Amino acid sequence: MFGAGLAGLSAAVRLTEQGLPVILYEASGQAGGRCRSFEDKVLGCTIDNGNHLLLSGNRSAMAYLDLIGARNGLANPADAAFAFFHLGTGERWTVRPNTGRVPWWVLRPARRIAGTVPLDYFSGLRLARARPDQTVADVLDPTTTLFARFWEPLVLATLNTSPDRASAQLLWRALQESFARGGNHCRPMIARHGLSDALVEPALAYIQARGGEVRFNSRLRSVDVADGRIASGMVGETPLAFADGEQVVLALPPSRLGPLLPTLDLPADDAVIVNAHFRLPRALAAAGEPRFLGLLGGKAHWAFVRDDIVSITISAADRLGLADAPEDTLLADLWGEVQAAFGLGEEAYTAARLIRERRATFDQSPLGASKRPGADIGLSNLLLAGDFTDTGIPATIEGAIRSGEVAAATVAARLA
Repeated sequence: MFGAGLAGLSAAVRLTEQGLPVILYEASGQAGGRCRSFEDKVLGCTIDNGNHLLLSGNRSAMAYLDLIGARNGLANPADAAFAFFHLGTGERWTVRPNTGRVPWWVLRPARRIAGTVPLDYFSGLRLARARPDQTVADVLDPTTTLFARFWEPLVLATLNTSPDRASAQLLWRALQESFARGGNHCRPMIARHGLSDALVEPALAYIQARGGEVRFNSRLRSVDVADGRIASGMVGETPLAFADGEQVVLALPPSRLGPLLPTLDLPADDAVIVNAHFRLPRALAAAGEPRFLGLLGGKAHWAFVRDDIVSITISAADRLGLADAPEDTLLADLWGEVQAAFGLGEEAYTAARLIRERRATFDQSPLGASKRPGADIGLSNLLLAGDFTDTGIPATIEGAIRSGEVAAATVAARLA
């Protein structure tokens, strides 16, 4: 198995659960891929490479956490609540879906989005009838308040692209597993002490405790296909032959998978997310519990708070012209938005760090979605995993973990 991001970890966990021998190769010196923590020298603490939010309705992610014994690594609020602040108007509101499927919460002004009325929300049903070639902006009216204050932020967060490019079908599938099922399925869950602590380290411990082996700094450089199977490959400078009865899982992003299997027509994976981390002289997270805030009317989209670190996310930075914005200018602008959102006045931060995730997700446009391969691409001993594969849902933590589940189930069926 190649690639120790969440897709590869998910597959390895499921295979070791069944008692199957697993060797997991990872090109870098750390597992987690685009979902990991690291010690940052500038900030003087451990931070995540990007901000990630799970929802209680992410069934594959929750099953994965339960299997590796790490559910407590995520904050688990009793109710679904999504707080927002509009940087342009100064308005604040909190979206509070009720627990059942019938969305009576839209009838209560205190629970719905400021400036909207109940009838506005029925527009979302148009997504259920969206064609594969339609974007969110094709299906929903971009001129409405609900679009600006709910649909657009949801698209940016879930599909990491702008509504005029995002696949309407992918957004609908994400809704079907969360908001459409009620508040019990969309409680926001944030890693208490970092992504690696919650999602990566417990998985590595689970794999190794059951006889699995993890080999870091082992990049798969080439593969040879013969007679409808992967016959061999090169890991670093070392040749590797795949024996009869062995199954290979490639849990690699399109930019790395494409050169290995050039006959595949894969979606691009160059959608950019920019994250800024600010360290404050005092903690903003009460009782140590992380929290988050949706931001509208500025450059930032989400603010995550853990102890004395405020982390800002700009999704779809490439589409919004911010992927290459000068660091000093962008940090100054984002800090001004943090001050306004959290009422910090003239308070200063003690350190700041800007991280540009150049290959954060695959292209989740209708065209990009049409290029998603399945786990089985017709080679008898090869499976693919990764959030870019055709899981039916967007490129999220849930999508990555689900892809690993699918690959592991197919491996087990082939070996049965």
